[in-house]
Amino acid sequence: MNEEVWLIEPSGPLRGDVEVRGSKNGVSKHMVAAMLGTGESTIHNAPDVGEVGITAQMLRALGIDVEITPREIRIAQGPQINPHVPAAFTGLNRIPILMLGPLLHLAGEAFVPLVGGDPIGRRPVDFHVEALRAMGAEVEVSDTGVYAKAKRLRGTRLELPYPSVGATETILMSAVLAEGKTVLKGAAMEPEVVELALFLQRMGARIELSPDRRIVIEGVDRLRGASTWLNGDRIEAFSYLAAGLITGGEVRVHGCPQDRLVTAITTLARMGAEMDITDDYVSASAPDGLRAAAVQTDTHPGFMTDWQTPLMVLFTQAQGMSVLHETVFENRLVYVPALQRMGCEIEVFDVCLGGPACRYHDTNAKHSAVVRGVSKLRGADVTLPDIRAGFSAVLAAAAAEGTSTLRGVHHIERGYHRPFEQFASLGLKVSREEAPQG
Repeated sequence: MNEEVWLIEPSGPLRGDVEVRGSKNGVSKHMVAAMLGTGESTIHNAPDVGEVGITAQMLRALGIDVEITPREIRIAQGPQINPHVPAAFTGLNRIPILMLGPLLHLAGEAFVPLVGGDPIGRRPVDFHVEALRAMGAEVEVSDTGVYAKAKRLRGTRLELPYPSVGATETILMSAVLAEGKTVLKGAAMEPEVVELALFLQRMGARIELSPDRRIVIEGVDRLRGASTWLNGDRIEAFSYLAAGLITGGEVRVHGCPQDRLVTAITTLARMGAEMDITDDYVSASAPDGLRAAAVQTDTHPGFMTDWQTPLMVLFTQAQGMSVLHETVFENRLVYVPALQRMGCEIEVFDVCLGGPACRYHDTNAKHSAVVRGVSKLRGADVTLPDIRAGFSAVLAAAAAEGTSTLRGVHHIERGYHRPFEQFASLGLKVSREEAPQG
């Protein structure tokens, strides 16, 4: 059996304009939330990513009507709800766990297979399960998945031990139709979480975003369909800004508001990038080269964990020794060996570097990296382990000497809107070929 590979020949500085659409992480959660409306919901500015197709298949298996057009997705409840997500979706992505609350509201019971997603560290379902139990659901976790049942969920007081995005989203979608009030402390406040809360509010939910990571939700009896426009993907926006800088060019990114990139923009400016920010686009160039930096990832509004993969390649093209401290996922640096094969001078450590001790400080997790720049990158044959690593390998290949062969490119296409076409439009010599698997 053959798989598609990308062949990349470095072709000088990448320049041009890129328009980013709604985020992979945002669109799939909105699709799940739309299950709760009694009428049709429409999600505009949806990206053309694999994640949308996977989530649509899951929803259809549950009896939800889904229609996908080039720029929007329409979703409505079907005549009969099947509350069991088929086992065929085991391990494909993290969306099934978010369907527990909505299915309990629609059918009084739910079964979802075990979560998947990129291999970047444990994504425990404990936070989701404990929240649903606290709201009155009976929940059983087995080797195959999670089964839950409840006549009606009840509002309660909850506190997350860590501001988990997924658990916050589960609580939002479970509390909006629960009986009474839910008060959540320690909530994640990422832009995608707020965007989901605003969509639920359009559907008729009563949600209050309070200071100090506190969300108050008053349950209502029913939600209606709603329409929304997704804001641009901040991971993709930063990744293309980095693509321009890594190759000595300049990429203008349209469609992602400045407020979603505040920390990223300042980080690039500290490294010597000249930023041009308008209401229409953000662009970055570095005519005088880049300086090393020390960066620690964190929950919003800190430096986003998904930004650190392109940043790592950017570090290899900055003068001096840079340090990266990952505090969100313990196995996020799984992609480093692929970059090392391309000449990136990166060492990883199991101690906290570049910031205060984090929750992984007394573990064996390799979650800090020291990067030496300017590294001379070379083309290589590499297999991509996940979405973000895939994109970073494209960036390294664009700045390398010699041709690179990238395998596992389906990962990139699962999470980025038409990346092959976008890179080609910026001047990268990239071609698709069939190659034997393994």
